[in-house]
Amino acid sequence: MSQQKRVTSYDVAREAGVSQSAVSRVFRPGFSVSKKTREKVIATANEMGYRPNAIARMLITKQSGMVAVILSSRANLNYPEVLSELNKELALNNKRVLLFTLDHADELDELLENIWTFQVDGVIALAAHFDSKSLDLFAKHSTPIVLYNRNVPESSANTVCCNHEKGIKQLIDLLHNSNHKSYLIIAGPDDSDVANERREIAESYLQALKVQDTPVIYGDYGYESARNSLAQWLKTNPLPDAIICSNDVMAIGVIDEIKQNLNLSVPDDVSVVGFDGISAAAWYNYQITTIQQPMKQLTKAAVDILMERIENPQAAAEARVFTGSLITGNSIKQR
Repeated sequence: MSQQKRVTSYDVAREAGVSQSAVSRVFRPGFSVSKKTREKVIATANEMGYRPNAIARMLITKQSGMVAVILSSRANLNYPEVLSELNKELALNNKRVLLFTLDHADELDELLENIWTFQVDGVIALAAHFDSKSLDLFAKHSTPIVLYNRNVPESSANTVCCNHEKGIKQLIDLLHNSNHKSYLIIAGPDDSDVANERREIAESYLQALKVQDTPVIYGDYGYESARNSLAQWLKTNPLPDAIICSNDVMAIGVIDEIKQNLNLSVPDDVSVVGFDGISAAAWYNYQITTIQQPMKQLTKAAVDILMERIENPQAAAEARVFTGSLITGNSIKQR
């Protein structure tokens, strides 16, 4: 049985009675073509079963049409929604997501070598640590990158970020104004830029409020890590008035540990706050006081900045910071 010949743009042009360049313009977003020609070409293409060849388009435009998204294996529960929004925004710009996951920071070099082979048009990095050496590689490969939800003050990188400082201070003010005296910080992994920033802000602000010697323990952003680290710490330390968690997932783990293994209550015996504003934080058994990140604004800004750098590689680096929303739950006791 002979294989049917693939329909080309020249076949469509001949059948529709237009030039091949007119067919190309119809299927290339942003190119001008009359309504009459567009309708005629699309009708003919549909009838003949024609679809534009992405590889051929790449050779013409010198762009792959792909954007690499780097996601940490310790993903925030918000990130499936973030990925969905990124995919929508990129699709509006005729780009497609190529997803890479990063388990450990020391695997970044190998991952980047893999990315270069796909000749992606750009990169959006979620929850991955990039030092100045790694960022320099993107300039070397002429590949624009946007760092999602992180500040990199020492580098001229394109970034979009929630205002972690304002959010953390809002949470601590609620605790401080409710007469909490002793605090415990449960930070995220120490190789996470976001976790380190949130921890440093909390430590610094508590010191400014004359709270002395606030202990810090670490989790990996995960539910079990928060439960385990708190249980281990409480073996030799008393329960504090308030626990500040680096994200909502760990706050949920802390609340379950306190209720199930200590037979205590949140907020009657201890107050707990989180960060991110994931949907589970509002569930009836938790109702965590937290900061909800402006996810749609962040994702749109990340794509906008990336597209601008793809079209204009010489554009100066840009940092956009957005304010999160304070969500007042039932996890803080009025003392």
